[in-house]
Amino acid sequence: MRTIHNIISYGHKYFLTIVDDYSRYIWVFPLKQKSAVVKILENFVVFIQTQFGTTVKVIRSDNETEFFVTNFFVNKGIIYQTSCVNTPQKIYIVEKKHGNLLNVARALMIQSYLPKIYWSYSVIRVAHIINMLPTHVLNDFSPHEIYKAPPDFNRLKVFGSLCYASTLSTNKSKFDLRASKCVFIGFKK
Repeated sequence: MRTIHNIISYGHKYFLTIVDDYSRYIWVFPLKQKSAVVKILENFVVFIQTQFGTTVKVIRSDNETEFFVTNFFVNKGIIYQTSCVNTPQKIYIVEKKHGNLLNVARALMIQSYLPKIYWSYSVIRVAHIINMLPTHVLNDFSPHEIYKAPPDFNRLKVFGSLCYASTLSTNKSKFDLRASKCVFIGFKK
């Protein structure tokens, strides 16, 4: 988890990055407070069980105190491993993905001329894109393909591009506006 200093995006100051060792699939969770990590981890473990029919066996993290929820790990039978101080190589995969997320998100923000308050939308969008891209680590399959069908690239839209949101209403005349001019920052989940 990283702190995004001096930039608050709709109350989000941090984000949690979860990377699956098997598929390299990335999940990103914007956070208003670091204390939200506990609830996100609990919900994430249930999500994995429900959606994929498997259990989380090991969770690795740095030595951040918000991950010390030993009762939860013990009750779920999850092995919790931490990296030693100043040894990010112990959690190399997530550190590398995290850096990649930030680099590409920064590029998206710069090319779209959006204000920094939209950083969390940019990071979420980048995770979606990375999950769709083939990687040599997975024999040229994408993380998305490991769990689902091949990705549908037809749904990709340019982050920060012009879009229109429907404003249809029952009390409009034939010549009233039917859409509002907007900027695309992602799809509603």
